[in-house]
Amino acid sequence: MIQRLMTLLDGATCNFMAVDLMKNKLREAGFEELRAEDAWSLNPGGKYYVLKNGSAVFAFVVGTGKPAEAGFRIISSHSDSPCFKIKPNAEIRGDGGVVKLNVEKYGGGILYTWFDRPLSISGRVMLRGKDALHPETRLVDLGRPVATIPHLAIHFNRAVNEGNPLSVQKDMLPVVGIYDDARWEEAKARGGVVKCLVAEALDIAPEEILQYELCLYPAEKARLIGAGGELLQSGRLDDLEMAFASLEAMIAACEAPAEATRVMAVFDNEETGSGTKQGAHSPVLRSIFERICGSSEDFYRAVARSFMVSADNAHAWHPNYNEKYDPTNHPVVGGGPAIKINANCKYMTDADGAAVFSELCREAGVPFQYFVNHSDVAGGSTLGNILTGQLDLRGVDMGAAIWAMHSAAETGSAADYESTVKVFTRFWS
Repeated sequence: MIQRLMTLLDGATCNFMAVDLMKNKLREAGFEELRAEDAWSLNPGGKYYVLKNGSAVFAFVVGTGKPAEAGFRIISSHSDSPCFKIKPNAEIRGDGGVVKLNVEKYGGGILYTWFDRPLSISGRVMLRGKDALHPETRLVDLGRPVATIPHLAIHFNRAVNEGNPLSVQKDMLPVVGIYDDARWEEAKARGGVVKCLVAEALDIAPEEILQYELCLYPAEKARLIGAGGELLQSGRLDDLEMAFASLEAMIAACEAPAEATRVMAVFDNEETGSGTKQGAHSPVLRSIFERICGSSEDFYRAVARSFMVSADNAHAWHPNYNEKYDPTNHPVVGGGPAIKINANCKYMTDADGAAVFSELCREAGVPFQYFVNHSDVAGGSTLGNILTGQLDLRGVDMGAAIWAMHSAAETGSAADYESTVKVFTRFWS
């Protein structure tokens, strides 16, 4: 199971790649694609999925009972992670022909962790389609290191280890190579270095690329570390670990009949507030539920009988920073899924939701723990309370506990992933 997770993490180098991998796994498991613009004809026990923007995916297995009577059982997560996105007209050439790329920060990453790493590029490009309103989409992953963000030597900033504010526009621009005059002019004439690199990977002409959405990602592979190989380290654990756990559980549970309609919802853009058409703040999931139910009355009754697990990684107790954590409610790496609670309702968890999830853990035979913020530290929010602005659902916020959330390389526990899959599978059984 952990090897499958690491293979998926290595392939899911951006939100588009993550959803494409999940789509392919769902197809292999017999799920049928539905499109929003088509009429839907659903069968009890039928397995379906819906894509949004190529960066969000919603899979469901229609229950044997009517949704108005049996409700929905939902696990939600997100496909995006903090990174650097490449701007248009990105190339900046300096002395000696050194070319760097103009980038913009996506989400709230730990900037220092991106220095001096091998970086690659992935995302999507748009090519000319049948008409102006229907461009062709192509996914691309260079799959090899093509850039690095070199740190300034300590000799030029001897106070660097005492704290050093960083400017994304100045300090975080990646170097993509050395281009002599002839090579530079050729690249410029064909649309720029970025388009040339991407076109080569896709075996097309750079001039065919109309637009792109591309990001940088660390080229290191997911790996097991620790004396006993008990720790999992990878980029994008938050939140692909939870997204892939829901995928694993959905495929494991989908053949067994169940009265409730089981739903896997993987949104995009959680790291920037979820305020897009493919984000949790949009009506995308509500629209899917309304179409499954067939009438407004049935929809309202179904929602009232539903439960959602909002799955987003949690902060693990850090052995070097004990003072940052709540003294009695800090999850440890390897201690099982963490129920996330916040008095100011930054999470959707209440006593009802926590009771449901803790009982599911007991039935699945896995441990559980709690995450509550230190009372003097403000916490972030996640999908659960954002989504309840669209759907008044019962539910719980939870996640596997990890170190260095939003680092270029996060660390968690292999056992916690396996425990999460078990409780998700139990939820859908």
